Amino acid sequence: MRISELSSATGVTVPSIKYYLREGLLPQGELTSANQASYADSHVQRLKLIRALIDVGGLAVATAKDVLGAIDDTSLPLTCVFGIAQRAVSDTSLYEPVEGETDGTRQVRETIDRMGWHVSSDNPGIQGAARVIDTYTRVGHPELAQIWEGYAEAAELIARADLATVARNERLEAMAETVVVGTVLGDALVSSLRRMAQEHISNLQFPAPKE
Repeated sequence: MRISELSSATGVTVPSIKYYLREGLLPQGELTSANQASYADSHVQRLKLIRALIDVGGLAVATAKDVLGAIDDTSLPLTCVFGIAQRAVSDTSLYEPVEGETDGTRQVRETIDRMGWHVSSDNPGIQGAARVIDTYTRVGHPELAQIWEGYAEAAELIARADLATVARNERLEAMAETVVVGTVLGDALVSSLRRMAQEHISNLQFPAPKE
């Protein structure tokens, strides 16, 4: 198909497609003449993935390029792909290093030990969780830190579901793509589910007065 047909099939504008081609997010098509190229169904799928990572996952173009590169590099172990995907969704001030020993870093470290988790010292979640716990206290709500243990247990259940889905794929490339999509879009899904569940439990525990 021509680039105009690729645009029609995906809803992505031709200028955007050309930009993704220049930046290396989208593989080049097969040249049919000096200034014409042909694109396949694989380009349609790739464009849909690019837009999902950017529009729904909230990734910057440069970050999306990094995670797409992790999918394409079949020499990378899956654990490395996970690390790249995690850092892609952790590129905010929340995950910057926490200076020194704090209540948050202590609680996170103790929970990792108690849960028996195998977590590298540079996992961005360590810094993010510690910063949130410390902020609870700083804004006058230390009681919120008590839900940390429950959150950790729920996170392990989510992670088990994530990895069970990855394991259903037979090809390494498919596993890597599932890792990236599941990690980037999964953050948005978990937040959305939490919003619904909070309203449900709130209606059960604190129902509005009947008129």
